[in-house]
Amino acid sequence: LPLEVAGAFQMRMAMAWQRVDSVSEVHPWFLRGTPGFELTPELAPRPSEVIFDKITMSAFEGTFLNIALRDCGIRSLAIVGVATEVGIDPTARHAADLCYIPILITDACGAGHPEAGERSLASLAFAGDALFTDTEHFRTLLA
Repeated sequence: LPLEVAGAFQMRMAMAWQRVDSVSEVHPWFLRGTPGFELTPELAPRPSEVIFDKITMSAFEGTFLNIALRDCGIRSLAIVGVATEVGIDPTARHAADLCYIPILITDACGAGHPEAGERSLASLAFAGDALFTDTEHFRTLLA
């Protein structure tokens, strides 16, 4: 969120993530219209697809994702992303709590900190409520 409208919680989180000591040092990373916010052309949605702006750790919090999935009768979801330890892990756990089957496409999941990303995947595997695959196998399932 732009600094002018960010709440105290968002500012504290941004300060921690950016490792700064003052609110004035926080620089928003994903402002609409900036390169960090834009999707790569290869991931451009089809006209029938929806984009949800995710502003929390879990993609289910603060969005209408759960309502949309339930309305469409979807019971499982493939999860990919850039920050396994920050966004993918909480989204997968939240999906499982909501009785979805989270499917993590592990070779399409990045991590800001590789060891933390591996710990997240290991913890999710230990919990046993998510499935794991790679892009090649997942593509064969969709064919």
